[in-house]
Amino acid sequence: MPPPARISKAGLLEFSTILTPWHGSFDKDDPVGKLLFAAYSGQSTRLCIAYPSFYSFMLRRPILINPAAPFWAVAARAIIGLRANDATGSPHDLSGLRVVVSAFSHAQLLKQALLVELGANFVPPRIVTLTNWCAQLPPESNPPARPGARLMDLYAELRQHAWLKKIFSARRNTDLLPLAQVLLALCDELTRCLLPKVERSGDHDGDAAGRLWQRALAQLSPRAQSVVSDETQLVWSIWQAQLDGSDPLAHRFRQMMQLARQADLPLVWIAPGAPDTYDEAFLQTYAERQDVLPILLDWRAPVVTPLLREAWPELIEPGIDPTYPSFIPEPVDAMEQIRLSPAHSMELEAQRAAQTVVDWIVAGKASIAVIAQDRVVARRLRALLERAQIFVADETGWKLSTTRAASAVSAWFEVVSTRAGTLALLDLLKSPFVFADVPHKAQHLMSIEVCLRNANVSGGWDAAARALSGVPAAQDMVRALEQQAAVFAGRKTLRQWSAASEGCLQTLGIWAALQADAAGAQVLALMQAIAAECAAQTQEFSFAEWRAFIGMQLESTSYIAPDLDRRVVMLTLSGAQLRAFDAVLMVGCDAEHLPSQSGETLFFANTVRRELGLATREIVQLRQLRDFASLLCSNREVVLSWQEQRDGEPNSVSAWISRLDLALQRAQCRAPKQHAVQIECRNLTAQTGTMPRPSAPALLPAKLSSGGYGSMVACPYQFFAARMLGLSGLDELSDMPEKRDYGDWLHQILFRYHETLRDYPAAPDQREALLRTISADLFDKAVIENAAALGFYVRWKKVLPSYLAWANAREADGWRFAYGERKFEKILRWGTEEKGGEILLHGRIDRVDEGAGGELALLDYKTRDATKLREKLKNGEDRQLAFYGILSGGSFEHAHYVPIDGGKDKLGMVDAPDYARTQQVLASQLSANLQALSEGAALPATGTEEVCTYCAVRGLCRKGAW
Repeated sequence: MPPPARISKAGLLEFSTILTPWHGSFDKDDPVGKLLFAAYSGQSTRLCIAYPSFYSFMLRRPILINPAAPFWAVAARAIIGLRANDATGSPHDLSGLRVVVSAFSHAQLLKQALLVELGANFVPPRIVTLTNWCAQLPPESNPPARPGARLMDLYAELRQHAWLKKIFSARRNTDLLPLAQVLLALCDELTRCLLPKVERSGDHDGDAAGRLWQRALAQLSPRAQSVVSDETQLVWSIWQAQLDGSDPLAHRFRQMMQLARQADLPLVWIAPGAPDTYDEAFLQTYAERQDVLPILLDWRAPVVTPLLREAWPELIEPGIDPTYPSFIPEPVDAMEQIRLSPAHSMELEAQRAAQTVVDWIVAGKASIAVIAQDRVVARRLRALLERAQIFVADETGWKLSTTRAASAVSAWFEVVSTRAGTLALLDLLKSPFVFADVPHKAQHLMSIEVCLRNANVSGGWDAAARALSGVPAAQDMVRALEQQAAVFAGRKTLRQWSAASEGCLQTLGIWAALQADAAGAQVLALMQAIAAECAAQTQEFSFAEWRAFIGMQLESTSYIAPDLDRRVVMLTLSGAQLRAFDAVLMVGCDAEHLPSQSGETLFFANTVRRELGLATREIVQLRQLRDFASLLCSNREVVLSWQEQRDGEPNSVSAWISRLDLALQRAQCRAPKQHAVQIECRNLTAQTGTMPRPSAPALLPAKLSSGGYGSMVACPYQFFAARMLGLSGLDELSDMPEKRDYGDWLHQILFRYHETLRDYPAAPDQREALLRTISADLFDKAVIENAAALGFYVRWKKVLPSYLAWANAREADGWRFAYGERKFEKILRWGTEEKGGEILLHGRIDRVDEGAGGELALLDYKTRDATKLREKLKNGEDRQLAFYGILSGGSFEHAHYVPIDGGKDKLGMVDAPDYARTQQVLASQLSANLQALSEGAALPATGTEEVCTYCAVRGLCRKGAW
């Protein structure tokens, strides 16, 4: 581009005399050299006024600043010099300039640099980002489509084509939502690249873009073209359809061109890299009316430190005049300020990083940056720092979907989708936004969970409500949830879905609790914004589509917590552009995280992207490398941390660091310096583990069941933890019916059958039909709640004939069903009235039969093998039948187990031998053991391995450590 007409011939010649022989430094004795030195060193602006030809020329050529230079100080001096050239204004009045920066943080840095150069009494230039500048224009009558509406418009179009689901292996419509998101991102890339070329050519019918498109596809082999033909045609047609008045980037491009054509002030463009096609079109149009001064980083070979040039030759920017001036500070050893900090594990890396930050703060460093390449390590580092009362200002934020507020909304949608699935219901009820005003909320939630787990409810509104009958508040909440869930039926527009979701949350009382939370307020604002954005949409969507859309919006939105402490800032590598800190810590410098791995690019190979002018993988990595190199050059102290091992396997350091290490050793014959961290050690006194032997006579329970006494005999410590301390674990929820459920069903079936038969006798040939009817009635309900119950139903139908034959034969022997499923209680006393105690024994007896002579027999149903039951009775290891005999006061003459096993053709009973004596022995043992406990006997952990295998409190006794 030719220099401005006002540059005098003498001035241009004068300037060229210093450009031609320039070799990387300024001749301070040369007049123009004095000017250059003055501009970059901050000397008096009088020299700038004396040589106006310099700044006039620089308006059309960028100021290039070495990455190792104090960027904002140099930029501020250049801006001051530019204003000083204007004879109508004062160097302290910069209001006649407009400065465009790439981030709001850069605006603050520039103002601080100007304050240092000019002092307090100056008028700053008009500093804006391009996006903010465009937003200052009056709104148009045809505003651009909002992101949410644009995404769902495209999705609504895609779901109409069945061939798309086939090509992209989409099993349901919602699987096309991510595809729509990828297509829109690709369309935006194409718009930024192709729209300026179309506008410049004046070809608004798209022929110029079409020719470029075809030329790009021609770079592929014929076979590759045939493979991607459908996909490329899809992208091309969608891009052309998107490129209308509602396209956000096309709308912004028109705004940019409007601003450029209305240019009224000289413009300073500050950015880390050269503008892309999109921004370059704006700058060219602006330069036709006003002066434009780009200020950029310099990546030419003579400027880059030799060590970095040796390590990363791809850093060098080709095609720029190597003799063009750039500010070069004193030579800096690029490795002097760098320290390497390898760690053997993720936890150690986080601990070393936290200690490093603490040491820096103690040393007086007030501006510390943490570059989070590995977000897992960064989260752990943040937690460790907060433990030390150092709060990190996270500029990158984290996904809104990971906040508690978003989890509450997602849990509500899952409850609706699964019809009160237990796990989803527990997630919702445990949310801090539900039962927010309930006193003793933790105990309340524990009661809810115990009820649901004990009932093993897998889902269903009615089943959940029945299980929570003992917790009225929770039962009322489930009924309220059921009523609100009915709203999420049918198909609605996005605005209607948003209104329905808002109404439900308000009715349930969740809305107010979310509004009081910072992240919750952002979630609610997001839903309200969707309603506003999609107000004009008429397409209807199902609840599954609405839920998937909301999930995608929460996933793509960042939540940034309020900054309370700015000493430590966490940011990405690109977020550190053009910024300097007292110290920098980068975590995750291994090959997996540095450079950051970009996702696979659909549709286009690198060859096509390169021809179209889109960013290729090489370009993306080069940008990261320049950001990394700039970070190393512009900061006084940098620590690079990574894990040497991951999951027991060696974890390689980043290839960038390896190449820098090699270049250093070749140039200076030394390795990079290691970062020394001294983590304070604590001396712990070792204690030899011993078997726990607690004594707690005051905690003796008031009630005791057969199972509780069995636990006392199997392992006294288990009894202490589970029955005396009440620390027994909750039952695991299972999506599949378990054996205990099968036993419960059989107990209900057999009780109803024998009770019906007792009250309404039936002939033997009618009994099978009765039993099958009762069985079908129960299992039909069970199958509705969980289809997997059908397997147990089949199992029971196989054993039903043999059970019926056994029951009929027992009746023929003179025994009849007396009663069943009856609770018994008995007070057991020991010791004397002065020094004794008592306990309430309780239990439920399955069945009692009465013989022809009036004697009673106790029967207990079991789904276990008869051989094992017989062996336990023989060895005296089973105490249940004897315990039930004590409960009855010795009214049973006989006791039997009835093993109901689907694998047997014939049923039989397992008799309890010498039943009367067994009851006496057990009664004596009960009295003696309970008296010993009440007098302070120890409760050691003496359980066998068989007992410990399924013990819920094994972690308390720490068996294996003693």
